[in-house]
Amino acid sequence: MKIVLAYSGGLDTSVLMSWIKETYDAEVIGFCANIGQEEELRGLDRKAMRTGASKMYIDDLQDEFATDFIYPMMRAGAMYEGQYFLGTSIARPLIAKRMVDIARKEKAHAIAHGATGKGNDQVRFELTAAALAPELEVIAPWRDARFRKDFPGRAEMIAYCNAKGIDVQASAKKPFSMDRNLLHISYEAGILEDPWFDAGNVKYRDYFNVLSVFPEDAPDRAEYVTLDFEQGNAVAVNGKALTPLGLMRKLNRLGGKHGVGRVDMVENRFVGMKSRGVYETPGGAILHFAHRQMESLTMDREVMHLRDSLIPKYSELVYNGFWFAPEREVLQALVDESQKNVTGTVRVKLYKGGIHAAGTKSPVSLYHPDIATMDADPSNAYNQDDATGFIRLNGLRLKVSSLVHNRKSKPAKGVTRRKQ
Repeated sequence: MKIVLAYSGGLDTSVLMSWIKETYDAEVIGFCANIGQEEELRGLDRKAMRTGASKMYIDDLQDEFATDFIYPMMRAGAMYEGQYFLGTSIARPLIAKRMVDIARKEKAHAIAHGATGKGNDQVRFELTAAALAPELEVIAPWRDARFRKDFPGRAEMIAYCNAKGIDVQASAKKPFSMDRNLLHISYEAGILEDPWFDAGNVKYRDYFNVLSVFPEDAPDRAEYVTLDFEQGNAVAVNGKALTPLGLMRKLNRLGGKHGVGRVDMVENRFVGMKSRGVYETPGGAILHFAHRQMESLTMDREVMHLRDSLIPKYSELVYNGFWFAPEREVLQALVDESQKNVTGTVRVKLYKGGIHAAGTKSPVSLYHPDIATMDADPSNAYNQDDATGFIRLNGLRLKVSSLVHNRKSKPAKGVTRRKQ
């Protein structure tokens, strides 16, 4: 029996690698997606083999992550519950997709993950597998009573690793959990389970500034950045053409320097409970903001409002793990159609944790100063007298409603009330 395990090298997956091998008497193949963890990947292959893996895949998926997952989501303007840029959520379907590919290549019977039974990731991994490979079994040890009996807490897991000679001391010392990729880094659990704990206090610089500085530590001088867009996709920063991967890296450096994209929130998990998360998303925050500025200049009003009405649903689908569901694909088709004229240049100002609009221009701008001006309209495209009838017609139903529900008011001229 072969099982493909999503392996990060941390405490949980180090235990899982050995436990699954023993419990299922199986050959365990490790897999880690390189989606921007950087130094976290060093020595991971050697550690996996020492822990019991028969083979270890570490695949660089950063280009695919940026182009086929982050960018489509940014075109949709997605943001969960008004704050979360969905950094972890959008990575899981890509990881699970590649696990399915490896399982088929290796003729594996199942895939396994170390997601907790209380979290969202279990759903994201397994819904992706259901959509792409329904024939594969999914092993989720945290939902297995045998595993929870063996490991009721971190102390038992650490003792198990010590007995097996597995080095996990660095990860065991962290007072919270972390997840990093090209789009963000997230922190949750441990000391963050108290929502009154201030993760933004500068005395915690050693904990919560992997991708960005605290705003208090940002430069005292603002920095201007331009982004060029073509059909909703950012294609250049400060005039230099970049791939989606290159652009995300560039914006992460710029945003991190100025402490932008830091979020601390209590969110609603799909499984029903509330959860506190702290996030650093410097590049994603800039891209999301600049994209909206570009849309404001180039997007038709009704198209924008229709798309905006779908943002909560789209974001919810990503958060809940339905990336490969037909409804997300239908929404994506609408989103991408709405982006065909979102082309031009946006200038933003970064300063002390803030992102500020500093100018937009586009060859297909729908903003016309001659029409919008408060002075005389030289184009005669808008006749202010027309607003009288426009307002009268829109106010008609309000007048009728008032007459019906406020009996004390007098009928307007020409309006006769029916006797009761």
